[in-house]
This record gives sequence, structure tokens and C-alpha cells, in this order.
Amino acid sequence: MMVPRNVQRFEALLYASLMLDALSVAVQDRTPSIEMTEQMIMTATLLVGGMILLLVYLVWLAAHWRKNWPRWVLAAALVLSVISLAQILGERGLELDSAIETVSCVLTTFGLYFSFTGDAQGWFNA
Repeated sequence: MMVPRNVQRFEALLYASLMLDALSVAVQDRTPSIEMTEQMIMTATLLVGGMILLLVYLVWLAAHWRKNWPRWVLAAALVLSVISLAQILGERGLELDSAIETVSCVLTTFGLYFSFTGDAQGWFNA
């Protein structure tokens, strides 16, 4: 069976978004301070890396195994990311890592839009 064009767009945009998330983690300030020790920074970085891998798996499940529930988990993750990004922008303003995160959220939004519209409808099983 041929994968619908909107599902292909969904997959490509979400993978691009997750690559940007990984880049954002790479350019974050990791200078230890009183509030953030080296061990805390390393733990946070590993947790984010694990989360990115989990999200990659969810995109793969949705696009290749036609699962519906991972799209909703990805949509919920997007909402949480936007809330977190808004807090970061309010605190520190626009920096390189938050600018990358902003582009990542936009790509995810478009990718999820494609997964719910056009020829993608009916592709995903409940």
C-alpha cells in the first residue's frame, strides 16, 4: 500500500523537528553553577536525549504502523513544549537554543496538521 503524501510530510517534518531539538540541546549553556551541578546538567541532557528517541519511535509508529494514538501523544508533547518555550522566552528572551526550539515547534505544528488532513485521513488505525 502506498503511503499518503500527507503522512510522508508528517514524518519528514517531525523528524526534522526532532533533529532541531537535538541541535538545541547541543547548543544549550552547560556551565555549572550553584543551582545546576555538572551531574544535574548531565542527567538533564541524557533525559532529553531519551525523550527525543521516544518521540522518534512515536513518529515511526504513527507513520509506518498506522497507529493513531502516537499522533495524540505527539500533539500533547507539542502543547507542553509550547508552554515550556513561552516560559523560557519570558525568562531569558530569544537566545540561540530558544530560537531553534521555536522553529522546531513550528515544524511539529505543520507536521501534525498534515497528519490530520488531506489524504492522511483514514490512514491511521485507532
